[in-house]
Amino acid sequence: MTEISQTASTPVLHIRAGIATITLNRPAQRNRLENEDLQTLLAQFQQVNDDQTVRVLVLTANTQGQPKPVFCAGYDIGGFDEQGQGATSFERVPEALAVLRPITICALNGSVYGGATDIVLACDLRIGLQGIEWRMPATAIGLHYYPSGLARYIDRMGLSATKRAFLTARPFTWQQLDKLGLFEDFVAADEWQDGLNRLTQDIIALAPMASEETKKSINEIATGLGDESVLRSRVERTSLSEDFAEGRAAFAERRKPVFRGR
Repeated sequence: MTEISQTASTPVLHIRAGIATITLNRPAQRNRLENEDLQTLLAQFQQVNDDQTVRVLVLTANTQGQPKPVFCAGYDIGGFDEQGQGATSFERVPEALAVLRPITICALNGSVYGGATDIVLACDLRIGLQGIEWRMPATAIGLHYYPSGLARYIDRMGLSATKRAFLTARPFTWQQLDKLGLFEDFVAADEWQDGLNRLTQDIIALAPMASEETKKSINEIATGLGDESVLRSRVERTSLSEDFAEGRAAFAERRKPVFRGR
């Protein structure tokens, strides 16, 4: 078990039983992201990526004491005044998150605004709390959003929803988000932890090698970088693996497989 926090308010990393959890930790400021937080997140992502015991990364937020739960109010716009910071610095966070080795889940336990919406989109999977809202106010404050963020919006949410997000700056309700098919589920507050646990345990139960290699291939195909020879080598590697043999045996014997990642 590992728990790391740079200061009392920066994101907290906790690792246990193959699951890493990063918790945004500025509830009194609606979990806005300051430049210090960005650097902490990048360091935590690297630690998670390097820890081969980690199968799943859950990104969530501390919402204690908030009148209405807010996962993240976005980037602290005061950070744009700091030399060498701003959109380019922020962009590194979702870019790093999108290519992490473990399967990533955004446990969106509150409303989300601004650049933080791109962090949600950069995760592989999302589960949301009923009653939240989502708003992208970039054009409302005079900002053209960074290119990779726009591309991720279009890829994940579709062209029409992206135009609505940026060209009206109106919030999405959780019901509107649900219709986009972007979230695995929206869960009531009293069922939140159970819903998140079910999703993480479903992922942990998958064959480690197959799920990790499949994530790589999906990402490469989605970005137009898929090399068929590389993809087929992954097919062959998993088809010859001990895990695939175990999976077939477990299916035949009507039991749960015990995968070892080899």
